[in-house]
Amino acid sequence: MDHHPIVIVGAGFGGIGLGAKLRQAGITDFTILERTEDLGGTWSRNTYPGAACDVPSVLYCYSFAPNPAWSHKYASQGEILDYLRDVAEKFGVTGHMRFGTEVESAVFDETTSTWQIRTNHGEMTADVLVTAVGAFTEASIPQLPGMDIFGGSMFHTLHWDHDHDMSGERVAVIGTGATAIQVIPAISDVADEVVVFQRTPAWIVPRLDRSITLVEKTLYSLLPLTQRLMRTGWYAAIESFGLPGFTNTAFRHPFEALGRLQLARQVSDPELRSKLTPDYMIGCKRAIFSDKYYPALCRDDVTVVTEGISEIREHSIVDGAGVEHAVDTIVFATGFTATPRVGDGIKGTDGRSVNDVYRDRPQSYLGVATAGFPNMFTILGRFGAAGNQSAVFMIEGQIDYIVSGIKKLRKRGITRFDLRHEVQDAFVDEVHRRSQHGTWLQGGCASYYTNGSGENSGLYPNWSFEYRHRTRNFDLDNYEVVS
Repeated sequence: MDHHPIVIVGAGFGGIGLGAKLRQAGITDFTILERTEDLGGTWSRNTYPGAACDVPSVLYCYSFAPNPAWSHKYASQGEILDYLRDVAEKFGVTGHMRFGTEVESAVFDETTSTWQIRTNHGEMTADVLVTAVGAFTEASIPQLPGMDIFGGSMFHTLHWDHDHDMSGERVAVIGTGATAIQVIPAISDVADEVVVFQRTPAWIVPRLDRSITLVEKTLYSLLPLTQRLMRTGWYAAIESFGLPGFTNTAFRHPFEALGRLQLARQVSDPELRSKLTPDYMIGCKRAIFSDKYYPALCRDDVTVVTEGISEIREHSIVDGAGVEHAVDTIVFATGFTATPRVGDGIKGTDGRSVNDVYRDRPQSYLGVATAGFPNMFTILGRFGAAGNQSAVFMIEGQIDYIVSGIKKLRKRGITRFDLRHEVQDAFVDEVHRRSQHGTWLQGGCASYYTNGSGENSGLYPNWSFEYRHRTRNFDLDNYEVVS
């Protein structure tokens, strides 16, 4: 059986970034397992039309690997994927990757203090296991009556059929979240008719995308400080969106005013505007940046349906009011599952899986460690993501914590480390206490920000710079260790 000192599951932003920083620290005995045939994670899988980031490109990259050549203020899916490939090559991470290797199970062996990992290509062991599978890897598709008899094409945005030509078709898009708001403008220019099925309208604020000029690119390349200053400015601006999220709902008003102004400027029809007006506080769900979504919905060949879906027939969808809408293709823009399936197979010392621990009232410490899962780290685990900041910024904090931990553990000859339950309990209590007065819980909506009990289900409820301060070093005192 192969043995690997460090096994990282996932070759997205988390896995690539961790690999790069490990190599910078002189640690090269790691292996990255990637279930697909390409690196990139979210950005290799989500290839639907219009796919792009909604965080400015100067901020949606590693601080240790800035990209002075971004073409737009907001990078497209393809450009982000190219960036990740370049980083992986530059830092020598690609050679550590095993593609087409899916982890089926991982169980901690108490006698050897190693993880016993089973993949589709065989078994291996690891001293340290790091899960970096991300949040947008498993499609969430609602089970609607009649789906099995639909005679046209039907797919989720995660599994976009690029061979399918929508020219002249009547296309239904189910969902109006972040993915739909990118897809709908892109396909409305191609399809003959688009029918949008909306359950809850989103808060939309201006995106103001633009090309980055040659002068700017030259400055960023010759004077890297200019790009760092731009990055810092955008970081501060985006961080301000945290005010209504986790501090006080009163701070929401200027952001809501911006959203209402965007709606009033771009949608003149009062009936449509009413359909698109949220009845909950901004920040309760993810606010979305777009300049193209509202204009697309105002087209004569685009219809917005708010009555829900009663059933799907062979060539149509019947809404909740009994109106039948003829369609040739159905696109599910319905988001992703909260718990990737690999989490079912990773089990701790008490036999519970990662998904068991995350279900209902999730347990975690800084989103990077979980009690009962010795010798394991997580990137973007529960309470390790921010609702108001670049995911890459949070990922870098977790990477620093993990690299610091591995260095300390090796220096002291520690073979087993396990987060203390009291440390985890205190952190989870802190999370829920800090979340009580923010819009995530008080905003009047249902979202993946909360669980079935109305509690924070996974976001870090404080400033991201405070999170980075907490993750700058691995605190060995928080762990039970064996040498």
